[in-house]
Amino acid sequence: MTKSTPALKPKTTSVVTGGAGFLGSHLTDYLLKQGHYVIAIDNLVTGSIANISHLVGNPNFKFINQDITEFIYLDVPVDYVWHFASPASPIDYLELPIQTLKVGSLGTHKALGLAKHKNARILLASTSEIYGDPLIHPQPESYWGNVNTIGPRGCYDEAKRFGEALVMAYHREHQVDTRIVRIFNTYGPRMRLNDGRVVPSFIGAALQDQPVTVYGDGSQTRSFCYVSDLIEGIYRLMMSETHLPVNIGNPREISMLKFAHSIIAATQSKSQIIYTPLPKDDPKLRQPDISTARQLLNWEPIIGLEEGMELTIAYFKNVVENLSEKPRI
Repeated sequence: MTKSTPALKPKTTSVVTGGAGFLGSHLTDYLLKQGHYVIAIDNLVTGSIANISHLVGNPNFKFINQDITEFIYLDVPVDYVWHFASPASPIDYLELPIQTLKVGSLGTHKALGLAKHKNARILLASTSEIYGDPLIHPQPESYWGNVNTIGPRGCYDEAKRFGEALVMAYHREHQVDTRIVRIFNTYGPRMRLNDGRVVPSFIGAALQDQPVTVYGDGSQTRSFCYVSDLIEGIYRLMMSETHLPVNIGNPREISMLKFAHSIIAATQSKSQIIYTPLPKDDPKLRQPDISTARQLLNWEPIIGLEEGMELTIAYFKNVVENLSEKPRI
């Protein structure tokens, strides 16, 4: 009588919406290293196949080219849904305001429907932008924000605020197991050179000895978190037992003028700094209070700004060099 082979334990399955984007692709890599089977969904409006091209042929990875605002059909069990789909940079959501509102509302509704149907846990990638131009500094999760609902940035801010409200409604009404992360400024490889955010804008200009543009007098501040730190914090949040929003970001604050000078120095650039008026509703201060993450997740960032920028500058050097290469005949 032969001994029967024990049944293999099913692999943990994660669905990542926006999986070809900057953060979504890094999250996908992390999940694969944790042993998950990952299904990435992206319509490639702001995401890029280049971000996930290294995963071609990986038996634990599947890519679906689909708009998340459409019905999601998957014929496999799902354990986790990571909802990252959305334009995230000002240049994108100012050009795509309606699409941004749709992915934050209809897209979040579809992602929640998938989680409910599959009895999966879902995490919403929200944003520090829900705090608007804050009147409290640094910003704790208990702060309700100062947002101009009808301003040009309202399409993104309100999409995320609505998304949070919808997630909590599903949590309360349908007992869906939910998580909400409020992401502060994040940087690292795979950011788009022309996405309008300050890190690629400053580095791209400096590497090409072009003027570095600072808005206003440069006194406004940001706090930058390296992407690997952020993804680690988000993973810990998904695996935690809290359903309330949690800030994930680096509390080290720096003015934009000082940051511009540091990038010029780090790249040994000949760039000059030029000044232009502040965009409407541009936050003057941005710094996360990460007390909740420290207490509940035992998490805080470990990559310093200098180390992270060195890695990011090296990535953008390759991007700029590839752009400047002449086509071979």
